[in-house]
Formats: sequence, C-alpha cells, structure tokens
Amino acid sequence: MPYTPPLTDMMFTLSRVIGLDELPEHPELGKLDEEMVGSILEPASKLAAEVLAPLNKSGDENGAFLEDGEVTTAPGFKEAYGEYRDGGWNAVPFAPDFGGQGLPWLVAFAVQEMWQGANMSFGLCPLLNQGAVDAILEHGSEEQKQTYLEKLISGEWTGTMNLTEPQAGSDLAQVRSKAVPQEDGTYKVTGQKIFITYGEHDMAENIIHLVLARTPEAPEGVKGISLFIVPKFLEDGSRNDLVCAGLEHKMGIHASPTCTMSFGDNGGATGSLVGAENEGLKYMFTMMNNARLSVGLQGVAIAEASTQHAIDYARERIQGASLTDKASGPVAIINHADVKRMILTMQALTQAGRALTYKAALNLDLAHGGDQKAQVRVELLTPIVKGWCTDLAQEVSYLGVQVHGGMGFVEETGAAQFMRDARILPIYEGTNGIQALDLAFRKILKDGGTAVQDYIGELENDLKEISGGKGDDFEVITSFLTDALGSLKKALQGLGPLASENPDYVAAGALPLLSLFGTVSGGFMLAVSALRAQEDLEAGQGDPEFLDHQILLARFYVENILPRAGSYEVSILNGGKTISAAQL
Repeated sequence: MPYTPPLTDMMFTLSRVIGLDELPEHPELGKLDEEMVGSILEPASKLAAEVLAPLNKSGDENGAFLEDGEVTTAPGFKEAYGEYRDGGWNAVPFAPDFGGQGLPWLVAFAVQEMWQGANMSFGLCPLLNQGAVDAILEHGSEEQKQTYLEKLISGEWTGTMNLTEPQAGSDLAQVRSKAVPQEDGTYKVTGQKIFITYGEHDMAENIIHLVLARTPEAPEGVKGISLFIVPKFLEDGSRNDLVCAGLEHKMGIHASPTCTMSFGDNGGATGSLVGAENEGLKYMFTMMNNARLSVGLQGVAIAEASTQHAIDYARERIQGASLTDKASGPVAIINHADVKRMILTMQALTQAGRALTYKAALNLDLAHGGDQKAQVRVELLTPIVKGWCTDLAQEVSYLGVQVHGGMGFVEETGAAQFMRDARILPIYEGTNGIQALDLAFRKILKDGGTAVQDYIGELENDLKEISGGKGDDFEVITSFLTDALGSLKKALQGLGPLASENPDYVAAGALPLLSLFGTVSGGFMLAVSALRAQEDLEAGQGDPEFLDHQILLARFYVENILPRAGSYEVSILNGGKTISAAQL
C-alpha cells in the first residue's frame, strides 16, 4: 500500500517543537542541525516508501510459514531486510564502540517511525532487537558484549525477548522455565515461551534469545527470575537445543512471525547468565522500557499511515452534493463536514502523539548524557507514550475505516489492515492497564508526586508562552488548555486521598488518569506547534499553507478533543468506588 513518510511534519516537530538544538553534541558530527538530520531522513524515507511499504499488503495476505521448525518469512521480506541491514539502518542509535552510529534516539525515532508506518510487521524485528542490544549493553559481561553486540547492532543477527509463558502472561511471578548451572559456567535452559516476535525467521544468520528462567535455588515470585542469553546457533556453529514449535494465527501483523519457542527438548539449550542470578526482572525492564517507547511510536506510525490512506480515498471518492452548493452536483467526500471532522481528528491525534513521543526521545538522549532530571521525565512519560499513543492508534484506524464507509469493511481497500495491525499495540509490552497502574502508583504516588509536579510546572510555563500568541485562535487555545490543566491538577490532588482510602479506587481510575495525562500533554504539544508556526509565518519562513494548518489543528484539538479532560477527571475522582464495589 502507498505510504509517504511525513518528512515535513517530522522535521517541523524535530526542529521547531522539540528542538534539535537541545541535543547533546555528537562526538564526531558535532551539533546536529536540520540539514544534517534531513540528509539522514531522506534516504530512510525512500527505503520505507519504495521497499517496505509495497510489502505491507502482500505480507498481510501471505504471512509467515512454519515447516519442520523453520520459518520462512513473507515473500520479499528477506530481501528487504538485506537492504535495510546493508544500508546501516540497524546501527543508527547504538554505541560506536560496537559498530553503531551513535546518533541520538530523537533522530532514531524519526527514522523508526518510517519503518513502522510503512510496514509494522517488518518493523517489529528491529524493534525487538534494540531491546536485546540495550539489555546486553547495560547488564552483560565484557565477553557477552564482545560476542554479541557487534553483530546485533549491524543487523547480521537479530535479538528477541522471551518473557511470556502459557501460564504467565503479564504475571512474571509465574515463570516456570528452568536454568541449571553447568561445570563450564553455562546453563541448560528448558521451558516454553509464547508470543515471541521473530523468535524464528530466515532474515538473519543467527537469532539471539534473551530468556527469563529460574535457577534451581531461586526464591519464589519475581525475586527468583534470572536472564539468560540463548543463541539459536552456538559459537562453534552447531544448532542449540531450541525450536519454534508453532506460529500464532493472529488478528493482524500477519507477516511478523509470532512464535511458540520450546527450549531444551533434547536435554537443555545452552545459555549464559546475564549479570547476577535473580536480577532478571531488573534487567528485563531495560528491554521493556525501550520497547514501550517504541510501541508508542508504532501507534503514531500506524495512525499516520491510516490517515494518509483515508485522505487519499476521501479526495477520490465522489459522493453526495455539498450542503452549501447543492447545484454543484456530487463532490469528493473530503468536502463533507463529518468527513472533515474525522480526518482532522486523525491528523490532530497523530501530530500530538508524534510530538509527545519525540519529546520522550529527547529526554532519553539527555538522560544518557547524565541528566538525572531528564531520566525522571522519561520514566514519567514512558507509560503515557506507550498507553495514550497506542490508544489513539485505535481511534485513528477506526476512523480510517469509517471514512471509507462500506469499502472500509472490505479487505481489498487496505483500511481494515491498519485497524487489525494496530489492535495489538495496547496489549503487548505490558497492557495499557498495566501502563496506567505504573503511572499512578510508581510514577506519581511513589515519590509523593515530585516528578509529576515538575512536569506540571513545565506545562504552566508553556501556557504562559502560549498565551502570548496573537489573535483569536490563541485566545481559544489558551482558554481550553487552562481548563484542561485544571482538570489534571484536580485529579492529581485527589489521587493521594483516594489511595489512602482504598488503593483499588486509584487502580479503577488509573486508565482514565493515563488518558487525561496524554490528552492534556498532546494538547500542549499542538499548542506549542501552533505558536512556532505563527512565529515562522511572521518571519516569512516555511510553507504558509503547512503553517496555517498547524494552527488550525491546535484549535481543532482544543475544541473537539481536549474537552475529554473534564470527563476523565470525573471518572478518576468518582468512578473508582463504584467499580471497586461491583460484584461480577
């Protein structure tokens, strides 16, 4: 299906809304400016549009194929991965010490958005690989780093996360896989893992599995989990004792092989311990937190693709006369008010999600540079980005089908694929309910609200600047933002008393809290975008049509989407008691 990477939107967000000048200097390239970042994004956009996007629909139709434990990916995927790998794209954000390019995550997110928007089934392979790289880089021994990182970073090998088991979904305390120490320092790993993305495939020479398991003397629960590196092929070239025992038949992402992995059917798969025994949960979160931000980015990417698809259809579909000029005869449906409403909703949510995700990426870069305040900020934003941006992908892809009308319900138009593919996003890498609990209990209540109050302070400063915008648009934007920020403050003030009365009351309202946070944050991001657009218009810089549309989107958002904040406030402060009392 056609996909055009939104380079203008991305570059405006990077340079004017987030600020490339905020990035630390690259050790070799120095300060990254618009021209330099553009030179990176342009060739990536060609690979996305010309190689990956054409495989999206055919991959959905053909899927991956399992025979005798070997997975063959959809036609064209292996060759596309070869182009991706040989172009050096896998190495973009990783450490130069092991062959990476050392580019900031902010730039890497813009690049990765294109892979996910063009073909999410393909993009899942490098997404999971980056989590494995981060875990080994952060917690692996020097020997493990030397053995695995260069090839994982180059893309010659790919990495996976093996966490979930049939009886242990989100509750990792139930993990039963075993790892028995051997005299040579290795471990024999046995057990079954499910829902392993790209656990087996034909695109890379080796697959490096990061596996959660228990040693014989491990304590019960999450305190007894350890992390192990279990490669498909061992250093001597022999096949390890692991096999893909099945592929899931899924609602979407058909071309991404979702594997059931069986370890140790013939005595035990050889693995090496990462870090110390019983510290696996901590190490897992290095992988998981990286993946959670990337999944939020997937939500933005698939929302963008669905929006493009809907706009193209709405411009071509002739249906119904204009209410204001019935004599003109049938017009393209993009001229009808309800279709405009849907498309503007899709655009506004996508733009807001993009800016919020890029903001998290900037803080990730600053945190890697030693900024502790940025570390706290990225920890706060991670569940919001993962949860809200994947929920908005549901709304946007739903509207994408609706814009197509009856044809949206027919697979051949492609609108339904975005909706089917997007549906996994609120589920994997920790359901959005879990993200909401993380936000409420760990990121807000645990430190007495220090981190969140710092963020509120930043929004208040932004509001002062936004209120200086000229004209009726900014009066309206400022008024709605003030009300919505008030709802967020009231909800946060009520959270502590609710938790003291009954933690279940907070848990019941945790998802509305996450939605409130995302909705308000997204509104502020679009308002800042509108302000920068007005500044550029006054300076005579940029495309006036594009800049005017940024102001329009911000006003549309505050009038049509931001009012949801008030209803979320009511649910957070009042709905929990009813839910907690329910006997189901």
